[in-house]
Amino acid sequence: MLSADARRWPWWAEALLVALVGELSVQTAVVGADGDAFDPRVVGAAVASLSLLLRYRLPAVTGGVTTAAAAWLGDPLPLLIAVFHLASRGRIAVAAVAAVAALIGNHFLQSDQLLWSVRSYGPVMPFGLALALGLWASSRRRLVASLTVQVDQLRVERELRVKQARLNERAKIAAEMHDVLAHRLSLLALYAGALRRRADELPEPVAERIAQLRTTSKDALDDLRDVLGALRDHTGGGARTPGLQDLSALLDEARSAGQRIEADVRGGAEGLPASHRLAVHRLVQESLTNARKHAPGAPVRVTVRYGPPLSTVEVGNGPGTPSRDAAAPSGYGLIGLTERVAALNGSLHYGPSGSGGWLVAAELPLDQGANGRPEQATS
Repeated sequence: MLSADARRWPWWAEALLVALVGELSVQTAVVGADGDAFDPRVVGAAVASLSLLLRYRLPAVTGGVTTAAAAWLGDPLPLLIAVFHLASRGRIAVAAVAAVAALIGNHFLQSDQLLWSVRSYGPVMPFGLALALGLWASSRRRLVASLTVQVDQLRVERELRVKQARLNERAKIAAEMHDVLAHRLSLLALYAGALRRRADELPEPVAERIAQLRTTSKDALDDLRDVLGALRDHTGGGARTPGLQDLSALLDEARSAGQRIEADVRGGAEGLPASHRLAVHRLVQESLTNARKHAPGAPVRVTVRYGPPLSTVEVGNGPGTPSRDAAAPSGYGLIGLTERVAALNGSLHYGPSGSGGWLVAAELPLDQGANGRPEQATS
């Protein structure tokens, strides 16, 4: 909900309103007092007009003063403003009671004054109009406050979803590296064990170092499993993203599902870091999935260039007709790719290709000191 201060009018609007109401009320009172500017009725009209400045902090005082002025002087203008204010703040009963009290009081105190004078619209219509306008303002204020809360909730929800997508991708990367490092350490322990069996043929210092190497590798493997092994459960039990050697199998699987894919893969990946190869595979996999989901039947071109000094991946699809059964796009897969590429100091661009299709392009430097930053294409 909006605060009371946020709902107030600007100071100049308040001053203008009070000045206008005061001018009209005081002028009416001066006419009724035969031009005597110091008549009590003139002072009462001025006080009733100035009391409107207190309607936010002391609405009861404003309501009482304007009601008394309307009953005594027959001047309804300050009371109309007070009635509108009370109704717009949801105090319908108080506003109605003030209007009725002014009409009744005026009938007994000044029956020959303005409130009960003969008019085509009757004496009640101004107060009814003020109440109606106040109700409309109150409903609009509640609607705006409700929409503001909903927008804030949606914004927070969106931020939480983006954060969760990034955390999931980081956990997936850590789990993949766990698998790779566990394999490497296992091989290291195996080789050290094989050398240890021939310790009798080696100098004693070398044999001791080999034994320490085998023990250290086994301890490191146990520590790695203790720290990262639980990540398998936190990633939802899904299948591991395979390494680069399965990229051709991924393309064949997509082709067997009906996708038209033109692939151009150049360079060697054998000497690249595991995280680098996994990122390339993940980029191609997610791009093919998005093309299959949002542009079924569209041709897809996959271009992969392996470094050094950097590797590039481009996956573009032509225009297609989205399936009616396709889920609404969330963008969290691209957020995960952005997180993965950023972890390798690479750059990622994605967006419309300009021909009705979609393009995902990434650069992954082998120099970990690079300062590439992921960004979304705007054209």
